[in-house]
Amino acid sequence: MDIAQLSEKIIKGDRRALSRAITLIESARADHREQATELLELLKDTNRQAIRVGLSGTPGVGKSTFIESFGTMLTGQGLRVAVLAVDPSSARSGGSILGDKTRMERLSRDPNAFIRPSPSQSHLGGVARRTREAVAVCEAAGFDVVLIETVGVGQSETVVAEMSDLFVLLLAPAGGDELQGVKRGIMEMADIILINKADGDLKPAATRTCSDYSGALRLLRKRPQDPEGFPKAMMVSALEEEGLRTAWEEMTSLVEWRRETGHFDGRRAAQARYWFEEEVKQRLLARLRTPEAQQAMGDAADAVAEGAITPTVAAKRLLESLND
Repeated sequence: MDIAQLSEKIIKGDRRALSRAITLIESARADHREQATELLELLKDTNRQAIRVGLSGTPGVGKSTFIESFGTMLTGQGLRVAVLAVDPSSARSGGSILGDKTRMERLSRDPNAFIRPSPSQSHLGGVARRTREAVAVCEAAGFDVVLIETVGVGQSETVVAEMSDLFVLLLAPAGGDELQGVKRGIMEMADIILINKADGDLKPAATRTCSDYSGALRLLRKRPQDPEGFPKAMMVSALEEEGLRTAWEEMTSLVEWRRETGHFDGRRAAQARYWFEEEVKQRLLARLRTPEAQQAMGDAADAVAEGAITPTVAAKRLLESLND
């Protein structure tokens, strides 16, 4: 594969080249990883920036419906929108349904939209391990907005905040109880909370939920990266397409404030540092997956199980042997 030619096609907005690039990025083959690294180096000089929006929410909150309505509204304003939707992988087979394109039929036909479902591959954080790199490729392809949909809600889902400019949490009316176990971490990360399904018989419940979360947000310590009034809770109806424009206006106003105050660039710099450290950790772990390392680990584990050596000493010797 000619990587230079592939990068040129991506910069010109070739959708097929973009799909090929993301497939390359997601591959675990060593030669593909080398090619992906070369591609990302070529694309980083485009200096194109999209607004990266991370989206998380409880199961059944209507993330796919929201993304379709929200994305269609954005393309209607002349914006190009990329959706990176992460589907959970089976712990048994490793497979994923990858059904987001079928759930977003209208948006998938929009020439100004690009939808790419990816398997989470059991990676914690609700996003695939290479989602961050896929975001960078979408930016280089000239997309104005990149929506990153996580698997669901949980303590680990907050890692999506490390690859997005805005972290949006979707909630259903009266759905607060579903977040009890993770509320603190999610609430501290969210920039905007959107109460979806604020229509029909659910509207009164949505109003109460919005009021409850608005009050909870006021009790949280104000963050330096937020102007007055943020983070905030709002009501939307993806089904009736109400409140979407207002939500987008609030998102863009927050992004503009952060750009003017330097928080936008500071956040991206901190994210780059975070992912550098994560890449180092992953590469160190990869050294333990070689056949030689697996054999050494098996022998050490047997010695530990037999009581011949303590776990601490066994781990120390194993790591020292890897450095030889």
